[in-house]
Amino acid sequence: MPDLNDVFTPALAELQARQLLRHRRQATLGDHGQFTVDGAPRLAFCSNDYLGLAQHPALVAAAREAAERYGVGSTASPLVSGHSPAHELLERELAEFVGMPRALYFHSGFATNVGCVAALVGRGDAVFSDALNHACLIDGARLSRADIHVYPHNDMAALERELRACTAPRKLVISDAVFSMDGDLAPLPELLALCERHDAWLMVDDAHGFGVLGEGGRGYLSHWGVKPSTIASRVIYMATLGKAAGVSGAFVAGSVPAIEWLMQRARSYMFATGAPALIAEALRASLRVIEAEGWRREHLKVLHARLREGLQGLPWEAPASDTAIQPLILGDNATALKVMADLEARGIWVPAIRPPTVPVGTSRLRICLSADHRLEDVDRLCGALREIAQS
Repeated sequence: MPDLNDVFTPALAELQARQLLRHRRQATLGDHGQFTVDGAPRLAFCSNDYLGLAQHPALVAAAREAAERYGVGSTASPLVSGHSPAHELLERELAEFVGMPRALYFHSGFATNVGCVAALVGRGDAVFSDALNHACLIDGARLSRADIHVYPHNDMAALERELRACTAPRKLVISDAVFSMDGDLAPLPELLALCERHDAWLMVDDAHGFGVLGEGGRGYLSHWGVKPSTIASRVIYMATLGKAAGVSGAFVAGSVPAIEWLMQRARSYMFATGAPALIAEALRASLRVIEAEGWRREHLKVLHARLREGLQGLPWEAPASDTAIQPLILGDNATALKVMADLEARGIWVPAIRPPTVPVGTSRLRICLSADHRLEDVDRLCGALREIAQS
C-alpha cells in the first residue's frame, strides 16, 4: 500500500492544475465591512454577517458576562452536562421568535442538518432533495440510507412526479430556503401543497434567511406569510445562528414530539460536546437586537438596490436575487480567480467560488452584502468591476 504522501501529493497537484486548490486566509473583522486579510486592509464582500452583528456591543457584553458566570467550556454533550440554564432559555426564545412549539440548539449548522435528516428517515424511506441543496443536507440524506431522489432546482412539477410515484412509508422533502450560491428562494407555498397532497414531511434550511427575511427578521416562513404553528406537524424548520445572528451554531424548530425525537436520536447532537453557555447568552442578545434594530434590514434593501444598479452593463451574468447574496457568474475557474485577484489588487476581497461548491462552468464571485457596508462601499466595488471588465 502506498504511503499518505505518495497518494495525496499528486492528488493536490491535480487540484492545483485544475485551479481548484483552496487557500485559507488570516482574516480579522473591522468596521464597515473592512477586514484585515493576511495583514493587509481589504473592503470585504464575503461575510455572511448580513446584519453586522458579529461585533455588536450588546452581543460582546452578553458573552463577556456569561464567561464570568459560566466559564468558557460546556464540559460535555448537552445530554450529559453541557445544557446550561442559558441554553434552556435560548431554546425557548428561539421557538417563540419563529413561532414554533419547540426548538433545539446545535453547536453547528452542518451538524444540525447531517444529524436531523438521518434521524427523521432511514433505510426503506425516501428523501427528495433539490439539486442545489447545501452539502450538509446532501450528506444528511446519504447518511440516512434512505432512497434519495434529486429533483431539478425548484422544479415543482418534477418533484410532484417523484412524490406521486413513491411508495415509501416515510417521505421527506429537504430544501434550502435561500440557496446559498444563487440567493434565490425555494417556493414554500408550492412545497407545502405538494407535501400535504402526497403525505410527505418538509425540512427547510433557512441558513441565509433567518434574521434577514420576514417580519422582525423571523425568517423564511414569515416571509411567505405562513403561520408556523399551523404547519408544525409536517415541517421541520432549521436556521443557522452564525450568519445574520452574528454568533455560532444552529437550531431546529417544530412540533414537541418531533423535536424531542431529534434530541433523542440525532447523533450529531447526542455525541458532540455542547457549545459554551457564553455562546447561548450572546445569541439571546442577538435575538433582541434582530427584532429591535429593523433599520439594519432596511439598510440592506438600500444596498441591494444600489448594487443591482451598479452591476448593470457588465459582461457577466448577475442572476436576480432579492437577498443579501448576489452572484456574479464568470464561467471558468481561471476567469473567476483572475477577477478575484484584480479586485484584491484594488483592495477589495470577494472570494471566487468554484466547483464542487457550484456546478462546473458557473464559477463566480459571490457578493455578500452586510448592514455594515455603506453606499460608497458598494459604489467602489461596482467601479472596480467596471474597470476590470474594460481592461
